[in-house]
This record gives sequence, structure tokens and C-alpha cells, in this order.
Amino acid sequence: MPTADSPARIRDAERFGREILPAVSRTFALSVQLLRGELGRSVLCAYLLCRIADTIEDDGHATPEDKARLLGEFLGCLDDASTADAFPARAAGIQGDAAHVQLLRRTDLVCVLFRSLPTGSQDRVAHWVREMARGMAEFTLRHPSGLRIQTIEEYREYCYYVAGTVGCMLTELWREDGQVPPARYDALWARCTSFGEALQTVNILKDIATDAERENAVYVPERTLQAHGGSHATLLDPSRIAENRAAVGEFIALAWTDLDQAFEYLLLLPRRAVSIRAFCVLPLLYAYATLRELTRTDAMLRPGGAVKISRGEVKSLMVAGLAALGSNALLRRLVASVRERPFAPLAGLAG
Repeated sequence: MPTADSPARIRDAERFGREILPAVSRTFALSVQLLRGELGRSVLCAYLLCRIADTIEDDGHATPEDKARLLGEFLGCLDDASTADAFPARAAGIQGDAAHVQLLRRTDLVCVLFRSLPTGSQDRVAHWVREMARGMAEFTLRHPSGLRIQTIEEYREYCYYVAGTVGCMLTELWREDGQVPPARYDALWARCTSFGEALQTVNILKDIATDAERENAVYVPERTLQAHGGSHATLLDPSRIAENRAAVGEFIALAWTDLDQAFEYLLLLPRRAVSIRAFCVLPLLYAYATLRELTRTDAMLRPGGAVKISRGEVKSLMVAGLAALGSNALLRRLVASVRERPFAPLAGLAG
């Protein structure tokens, strides 16, 4: 049998990570697979570590104190192999989506992959996973009866911890890989939180009902809802659709602004960094298409409701986005098309 951190166990760890990724990823599964070499391994590992923290935060059965404690113990896994090996048993009571729980129960294996990363990548991944998990613990204790965001400022704070940190971490990993020169890095750094937070906001908007019903979490601020005659308590009330839709409209406007900032982040990436551009373009295009649909519906405010783009559009955007990678002008034209209507390749880039 393989010994701890032997080449065989490291291969097992990477194989496990790549196999479970599609089951636990909502936005980045295909994108992560577009990255190769040590950068691909680093981003894969970073994503899985973030997802483990997220699984602990999302458990609707564990007490806030237990979740905060486990998040702290999880961070200890980044420093000590024996802590990582013992952690799955320590977290055995966490419940949630089956694939996410399966990942949590192999935290030890994910940490084997983590320890095999280049030293600089380990340092950056550990720094931002710690920032994320500590923020999650703080919000878990701040809202012991279930997450109920009160103000736009608190929403921004939450999004920084769970998504802005991801944008920061990725940008530092691009620099570690040597594909982003110092001058370009500074410009990317100024926009990197928007990259993560924009995608988070779109996911939150499309899953308003799901998050409220399944995870006991409401992210639309209470004060925003109250300003339009609604509240957290009446978020999914059919008789308050108009009021709630007006409040959510403010968030849709916020998401458009953030998404445009995230798109500028993509355009700043060097054209020679093809795999990094490919990593970024797909989730952004899917977010633009989803946000377009969110402007036209109130399905996310009805019990059981959610908003998704068609599989056909997903496939078309994947082909068109990867084909346009080398041209910022083509990417701008593609995004302009997606903002207006479901994307069809012949109509979208012609003329």
C-alpha cells in the first residue's frame, strides 16, 4: 500500500480530485480542466479546499459553534498532515449534498495534493483559504439561526470572504505561474475581487428560492427588501412578488456592474496566457447569459424556482468563447450579443 505522500498516494489524490470535481463544481469544473501542469494542479486543489469549507458552512443541521470549530480544525489540516488525516472522522457529522460530503470525507487526500504543490502556490492557496474560512466562521456565528444578510455593506463583506478571496487567490496563482508580468498583475489585482464576487452574485440571484428553502440562507438584504415593502419572511410569498422583484432588481443592477468589471479583468489577461483566459471566459459567459434571463423572470422568487440557461446555449458559448480567446474585440462582441438574447453562433458573431 502507498505510504503517506508517496508518489503513488499523490497520484491517487490528484485522480480523486479530478474525478470528484464535476460532481461538486457549479461554475468551474470545465474551466479547471483547461489548466495544465502545476497551475492546473494548484487551482484544482484550491477549488476543492474552498468547497470543503463551503460544505461545512452550508450544513443546516450542525450548530454554529460546531461549524466554526470545524472550520478552525480544517485550517489546521493545511499545517499538519496528522490533523488532515484525522479530520474526516472529526467532521463525520456534517450533512449536505452527497458529492460534497464525499469530498469532505476525503479531506486527508485533498491535503496530500496540497502538500505536493510548489511552495509558492501552497503559500498563496493556504493564505486565501484561511481568509475565506475565517470569514465563513464569523458569519456563521453572527447569524446563528441561519444566514440573514441585513445590508448591502454586509452583503459585500460576505461576498468578499466567500468569492472575492477566490479572485485574489487565482490572480496570485497566475503570477506564481509566470504568465502575468508585474505591470499587468497590478491592473488585474485592482479588479480581482470583482471577478469572484460577480460570479457569486449571479449564483445567489438564480438560487434565491433554493438557498432559502434548502440551506436556510437569505442573501438579499433585509433593508433592501423593506425599502420595497418586503422582508426576509415574505421573500417567497406569491402575494409579494412585485415588491420582492423590485428589491432583487437592485441586485441585478449591481451584478451587471460587477460582471462588467470581471469582464475587464479577463481582457487584461495577456493573450499568450491562453489557458488562463480559457479558464476565465466560460464562467463569465455563463454568468452573462444567466443574468440576462434573471432580468426577464421572477422564477427565482417562487418556491422551488430557479433560473438556468439551456444546455444548447452552454455548448454554443463554450465553442464561441474558446474560439474568441485571442481577440478582445471578438470577446466584446460576443458579450454584447449574450447580454441581449440567447446565443446562437451564426447570429452571435456574424456581421
